[in-house]
Amino acid sequence: MERESVLTDSLLVPLEDIVVFPGMNVTLTVEVGDEDRVLLVPRHENEYAAVGIVAEVADHVRMPGGAYAVALEGLHRGVIGAAHTDALGRLRAEVEEKPDENPPPVQTRELEREYRAVVEEILDLRDADDRVREFLRAISDAGALADTCAYAPDVTFAQRVELLEKVDVVERLELALAIQKERLAELQVRRRIRDDVEEGAQKQQREWFLRQQMNSIRKELGEDEGSVVEEYRTKIEEAGMPEDVRAQADRELRRLETMGDASGEASMIRTYLDWLIAVPWSKRSEETLDPTSARAVLDTDHAGLEDVKDRIVEYLAVRKLRQDRGIPNDKKSGAILTLIGPPGTGKTSIGESVARALNREFVRMSLGGVRDEAEIRGHRRTYIGSLPGRLVRALRDAGTMNPVILLDEVDKVGADWRGDPSAALLEVLDPAQNHSFRDHYLDVELDLSEVVFIATGNVADTIPAALLDRMEVIRFDGYTVDEKTAIARGYLWPRQVERNGLRDDEVTVADDVIQLVVSEYTREAGVRQLERELGTILRKTATRIAAAQVEAPVEVDVDVVRDALGRQKVFQEVAERTAVPGVATGLAVTGTGGDVLFVEATTMDGGTDLVLTGQLGDVMKESARIALSYVHSHADELGVAEDAFKDRSFHVHVPAGAIPKDGPSAGITMATALASLLSDRPVKHTVGMTGEVTLQGRVLPIGGLKQKVLAAHAAGLTDVIIPERNRADLDDVPADVREAIRFHPVMTLGEVLDLALEPKQSHLHAV
Repeated sequence: MERESVLTDSLLVPLEDIVVFPGMNVTLTVEVGDEDRVLLVPRHENEYAAVGIVAEVADHVRMPGGAYAVALEGLHRGVIGAAHTDALGRLRAEVEEKPDENPPPVQTRELEREYRAVVEEILDLRDADDRVREFLRAISDAGALADTCAYAPDVTFAQRVELLEKVDVVERLELALAIQKERLAELQVRRRIRDDVEEGAQKQQREWFLRQQMNSIRKELGEDEGSVVEEYRTKIEEAGMPEDVRAQADRELRRLETMGDASGEASMIRTYLDWLIAVPWSKRSEETLDPTSARAVLDTDHAGLEDVKDRIVEYLAVRKLRQDRGIPNDKKSGAILTLIGPPGTGKTSIGESVARALNREFVRMSLGGVRDEAEIRGHRRTYIGSLPGRLVRALRDAGTMNPVILLDEVDKVGADWRGDPSAALLEVLDPAQNHSFRDHYLDVELDLSEVVFIATGNVADTIPAALLDRMEVIRFDGYTVDEKTAIARGYLWPRQVERNGLRDDEVTVADDVIQLVVSEYTREAGVRQLERELGTILRKTATRIAAAQVEAPVEVDVDVVRDALGRQKVFQEVAERTAVPGVATGLAVTGTGGDVLFVEATTMDGGTDLVLTGQLGDVMKESARIALSYVHSHADELGVAEDAFKDRSFHVHVPAGAIPKDGPSAGITMATALASLLSDRPVKHTVGMTGEVTLQGRVLPIGGLKQKVLAAHAAGLTDVIIPERNRADLDDVPADVREAIRFHPVMTLGEVLDLALEPKQSHLHAV
């Protein structure tokens, strides 16, 4: 039956960290005067609950010492309204009394049943008195049943307040059920942990008795623990350990022999000895020191990468000369090659080719996301579950002390409270130190000087300077269209033919079709996406052959490519984008290689602001301001009207706004875009540019020139403006690209504008 709420004015009695519910009796040392009813409101840190309890004053009690108290009985909930102070300075509040409304049983029957079942489970886990169960069974009112949740000792004050504020009986019952389920889950976890501990103790005791019986049986058979010790002693003899390592192994073996196999520490010692024996102390691969055959292997496995191949051949040649002339190998002259470049350029796969060329074992260590220093140096043996570091495990996996170890993604090593793994790599990669590397777990010196380390990374900027100083960096700047076509013809296409279940004579493709896929469906420095696209073409071709839709051999032509890959994905849009004044084409380097960057500028009436958009970093923002200042100060030379800057705002935007951009090399591009806008002269659509600009208009050198030039070539640009001091870097650009592009080394921004902007019209437009 639905009950009407009553609005009354009641004396407000705050309760510090106490929550009273209907049906509860409480005695408080407060002065209520002649009030018949008061409102009890929970309070915590001077914050009041939104709902209190309307309580009836049952009796006035005189306490020892002369103080007065009142006995109160909770009646029902009351929602607090406006508060005020009466003539006696007491706090009063308007209260909307909310006696429980009894909902239809169909709404609460299932909740009541589940609530009682959960509480029964809790009482069973707590071994509670039966009187508590009887009290619970005697409650038939749904609201009162939900309020019993507040009697639980481990229900928090916040949960009690939340339960009090639930005026609706169904919502209150649902909340009480959720709280009790949470309590039940915690109690079940505690019980399970206690049972597991007891079971573990019993198991340990049973194993101790079994070990004692096993020892007695061994003694009767004359096969005691000495046989285990002798087995380890034999393995240590055969391991060929250095003297200091052998002494450490013997000390641990004596400890094992003294304490016996039944000791808890014995298993730790045996694990340690197993790791010492697992290290291939005396095993080395017979190295092939033939520079000519090594170069042939490298040329077979990879197209291009001349710098890397030359460095490997030089390493072999020097080592061969020292060996042939009886000069001992210098332990402090190890080669730490570091291959830096965009993804998909073959950095990781070249490690296997180097190992094959040297006739050494190959092990790959991925360092991406490693944040724990112990991953490199190992954990100390005092920790439970400790293990050696990755270097020791790599030597164990290789089975020799002179493998090729590839440190993959070295630029993605992290650091946190567990240490800095890059600091641990300093000792590993320093030729002056790695002949005496000490793993924390083994705690003996390891000679890593014979290991050929090859590190890879996408960018060198994130590698700590101290670590980068110990590396010999070889940069992978990406491939030209012709190189990609050659790689696809010689490596990617045959591999994808085999992976898709085809034979070489069943499918053919011409070089111009491969070049079409390269230029119209991929824009990357490497060839990973190119291989995916070729795989898609061959997969669809294999499906048609298997379904008897076509007969082999199948020639992959332009129509087959369009059908498999869809419409063209990559467009050369330089001419279209730069057709209007205010747009210039710049060249940039990203984590995935070189790229073409458009800089757009526009102007608006009013204000003197410079708005910069496109997720630009601080350096690019400064370049934009420098560019605007230069154009303003050289307005006469550029043919810009005098009032072009008066009460005008400028907006510079670099599209692809979702990608963060920063770096000084966009300076001349921004200046060219602004000069183009203000002089109403479009930028030549064949021109791309890169260079840092100063306030005086000088053009300073930049980095990553080869990657930028390759991107310009792929985008169809035929003229590239570069700083004069980068002229020597053009030697790194492939010859076919140098022939296709005209390079314009410049020293000043005036030269840039003369080269980049279209000729002046017969009349000037004031902007």
